[in-house]
Amino acid sequence: MEALISSLVSRFEKGSLSRRDLVQTLAMLAASASGVGAAAAAQEEPDFKNADIDHVSIHVADLQRSVQFYQRMFGFGVVSQDQAQGIIRLGNGKKVLVSLNHGAGPVGTVDHFAIGIPNFDAPSGRLYFTRRGAMPAQGDYAGFHIKDPDGVNVQISRR
Repeated sequence: MEALISSLVSRFEKGSLSRRDLVQTLAMLAASASGVGAAAAAQEEPDFKNADIDHVSIHVADLQRSVQFYQRMFGFGVVSQDQAQGIIRLGNGKKVLVSLNHGAGPVGTVDHFAIGIPNFDAPSGRLYFTRRGAMPAQGDYAGFHIKDPDGVNVQISRR
């Protein structure tokens, strides 16, 4: 745990970790070490053996043009949409496979990909990833995320 705390402090000093995130993570680590986090620790760890790719989120220039492409090429239908955020989710049936985002970032880039975990639980997931040196973040509308070593945004979602 000493190495993890040292890494967190180092990231804070370099400016890659906010004071708020540092304090939250240190408090979570202290709680789990003292037994206060026993309920979260008692829950099963995320079931990665039964995980799958839940969806891929892509920044697009023209939302309708991209929707038409995925419908014409793959037969995907609109599963859901968030007009306020400029997002249309496409897939087969109820399963979202591709999330198209307009105006949120550089066109033609992957915003994130999501790994679907059976019965994923955010509090125990936060503890799991924090213990392994990741800094989990709860997005405003996009759920639970961690970054890989190259900064790729990986969403973890309940399947």
